[in-house]
Amino acid sequence: MARNDGKHGEADGWEDRVRTASTSSDPEVVRSLVRDVYRTAQDELDAQRAQAEFEREE
Repeated sequence: MARNDGKHGEADGWEDRVRTASTSSDPEVVRSLVRDVYRTAQDELDAQRAQAEFEREE
């Protein structure tokens, strides 16, 4: 899943998955979405921390 930098097209994938998860009776669909959202958010935080560390070292 692509990082959302404010570009509407990249958010479409998340919107579709949320819509699917909200109407699904399969708990694994929801678990998968939650795992992917968490992983993507964690990756973004890690990248922000790395950038901040890099800027501090300059």
